[in-house]
Amino acid sequence: MTRTEESAARGRLARLARPAVVLPTVLLLGAVLLWLPFQTSREQDRWAVELRERGRPAQAYVYDVQTRRSRTTAYVRYELDGVTHEQEVACMEVCPAWRSTVPIWVSRTDPGNFVTDYGQLSGHRGRIQAVLGAVGFVLLAVPLVGLLVVGGGRLKDRLTARPYGGSRPRPRSVGPVSMPRSKRKHARGGRPND
Repeated sequence: MTRTEESAARGRLARLARPAVVLPTVLLLGAVLLWLPFQTSREQDRWAVELRERGRPAQAYVYDVQTRRSRTTAYVRYELDGVTHEQEVACMEVCPAWRSTVPIWVSRTDPGNFVTDYGQLSGHRGRIQAVLGAVGFVLLAVPLVGLLVVGGGRLKDRLTARPYGGSRPRPRSVGPVSMPRSKRKHARGGRPND
């Protein structure tokens, strides 16, 4: 093998190796990012249950409710051991009414961390994970759709190829063929044997 052929072979191998490394890496990253919001949601559900079991009960007073950019947030005050704390609660499925009180269970180690009686944790949790999950979905969907489109075309080519090797037969260009005399009469409306 000459040097030119060897370098050309290495170049072809490098072109084939890049997608073979990049595509699985992108798909793995997309799968991890798509999994992240589901895992975060499970952890938050566990934390909410633990707070209700072990947290300190208190009453939170809703002193303000605001909606910005289609996100509604309730602002609450509550007192623990003579100290007043203020925190926000994201309104997801339920939003407490302005000037109402909400039963909460506060973490014993972090007074800013609580769960409401309707299961909502304090603060705005999981936003970043939701965005990362959307990015993961795109990272998974785009390459897979591309593979289906490209792979589907190749599969169709294989299915329509000749059964014993070779590729599909290519149409041959053929010049005009004259019609036999008997057929010409029939084509004009006459009988074939006239």
